[in-house]
Amino acid sequence: MTDDQNQRLNRALAAYLRQEVQAPALAIADFLDILVEDARRLGADDLLGDLDRMQSAATKLNAFVGAVVADSGGDRKLGENDSEFNRRIRHDLRTPLNAVIGYSEMLIEDMEGQDDAPLRDDLVRLKHAADQLLGQIDAMAALTHIEASSIAHEDKLAAHAGIVAEVLRTVEPLKADASHLTDRQSRILVVDDNAANRDVLERRLTREGHAVVTAADGAQALRLMGEHDFDLVLLDLIMPEIGGFDVLTRLKSDASTRHIPVIVISALDELDSVVRCIEAGAEDYLSKPFDPILLRSRINSSLEKKWLRDREKKFVADLESEKRKSEALLLNILPPSIVKRMRDGEVRIADQVHEATILFCDLAGFTVVSGAMPAARVLEFLGEIFTRFDALATEAGVEKIKTIGDAYMAAAGIPEPQADHAERIARLAPRMMGAVRDVAGATGLALEARIGIHTGPIVAGVIGTHKFAYDVWGDSVNTASRMESHSVNGRIHITEATRQALGEGFPVEPRGIIEVKGKGPMQTYFLLEP
Repeated sequence: MTDDQNQRLNRALAAYLRQEVQAPALAIADFLDILVEDARRLGADDLLGDLDRMQSAATKLNAFVGAVVADSGGDRKLGENDSEFNRRIRHDLRTPLNAVIGYSEMLIEDMEGQDDAPLRDDLVRLKHAADQLLGQIDAMAALTHIEASSIAHEDKLAAHAGIVAEVLRTVEPLKADASHLTDRQSRILVVDDNAANRDVLERRLTREGHAVVTAADGAQALRLMGEHDFDLVLLDLIMPEIGGFDVLTRLKSDASTRHIPVIVISALDELDSVVRCIEAGAEDYLSKPFDPILLRSRINSSLEKKWLRDREKKFVADLESEKRKSEALLLNILPPSIVKRMRDGEVRIADQVHEATILFCDLAGFTVVSGAMPAARVLEFLGEIFTRFDALATEAGVEKIKTIGDAYMAAAGIPEPQADHAERIARLAPRMMGAVRDVAGATGLALEARIGIHTGPIVAGVIGTHKFAYDVWGDSVNTASRMESHSVNGRIHITEATRQALGEGFPVEPRGIIEVKGKGPMQTYFLLEP
C-alpha cells in the first residue's frame, strides 16, 4: 500500500469511527444533559446523584473515543501487540459505557410499577442507545490499528470495515495532473490587505481560466463593486479601516450586489466568526491556510450556483417581459376592468347595463374612393383615421367597441357606470367629425363622417374563448346603427332618448320623425357642433 493510500485509508477510518462510535457517544452525553435539566426542573432530586455519575462516565467515554479517533495508534504501550492493544481499547471503552448502562438499569428498576414516574421513558431510550453503542465497540477496537501486509488492502478493509471499503471504491481520488481550467470565464474580485496573498490567489485563479481583479482594502473593494460586474468575491476578514465583515454586510444589503456570492477566507477560524459570516450572506468560509484543491472546489460550486441563479433570473425576466406583452395586447382588446375580472376567475362575463350611449360613425364615400386605391393605401388611410378616433375616445373616457369595415363603434357607460355617458359621446362625436375633415383636407379625398347616437339599455360582455372580443348587444345598439344609416353626411344624428339624457347643455336641431324598424315612428335630432 502506498503512502497516499495509507493516508486516504486513515482518513476514511477516522470518518467511520466518528460516524459509528463518536457520534452515538456524543448523543448519549447530550441526552444525559437534557435528563439532568429535566430532573432539576421537575424536582426529581433523588435521581440527580445517579444522573451525575452517568454524566461523568459519558464524559470519560467521549474523551477516550476522541483520543482514539484523533490517533488510532497513539495510545499503544511499549511492547504491546495488536491483540493486546485491541483488548485494552475495548476494555477502556466498555468501562464508562457499562457504568451508563448499569445506572440507567437501576433507575428504571426503581421506577417499576410507577405509571407516572418522571423521566422513565427517557431513561429507557438512553439505555437502548447505550446498548446499541456497546455493539459498535468491538468493531471500533478492530479498526484502531491496520498495517500494510501481504493481504491486499481491499480484502483487509472488507474484513474489518465494509463501509470504509465501499467509500474508497466509490469515491474516486482526485488526479493530481487533471486540468482544472474552466470552460466559462468568470470575473473574480480578490480582497486582501496582504499583497502576497493577493498575488498567490490572482496567479492561481488566472491559471485556472478566470479574470481576476484585486483590492487591497475594503474601501477599494466597495468602489470596484460599484464600478464593475463580478461573478464572485474572495474576501479576507481581518483588514484595517473597513473590515471584511463590514464589506460583506454592505454588499448583501445592496440590491445590486447581494446576488454575488462571497467566499470569506480568513485566519480567524472561531465558530462565532464563521456563523456570523454565513448568517450575513457569505456563500462559504475557509480558514487560512487553505487547501488549494478545496478552494477550487468551493469556487466552482459557488460559480455554478451563480450561473444557475443568473439563468433563473433571465428566465423570470423573459417571462415577465412576455407577460407584459400579453398584458398590453389583452388591454388593447379588452377594457382593464374586464381583464381583471377574467384574471379573478370569471368565465362568463355578461352585464345587464341599465343605460348607456352608443355611437356609430361611418366614412361616407369611402367605398367609392377605396376602389381606386391600392390595398396598402386603403389600409394606411383607415389606420390613420381610426388611430385618431382611438386617441379621441380614450381622451373622452369612451370605450371603443370595434371597427366594421370603414365604420367605427364606441360606447359610454360601460364597462363601468358613468353618470355623464351621453355627454361624453356628445363631446366626442364633433371631434371625430373634425378628424375626418382634417385627414380629407390633407389627402384631397372627398370624405365626410356620418354619425348616429342612441341612449338606452344594453347587454355588454366578452364573447369567445380563444379570440376574445368585448361587445354590446340589444335593441339600443340596433337603434344607434339605424341612426347612423338614416343620418346625413357631415351630421350627428341622435334620438329623443339621447336628447333627454343630454339636457339643455347641448344645442340640437330637429330632424323630424323617422320610421325605425321594430320601434315605429321616432322623433330625432341633429346634434349641432360647437
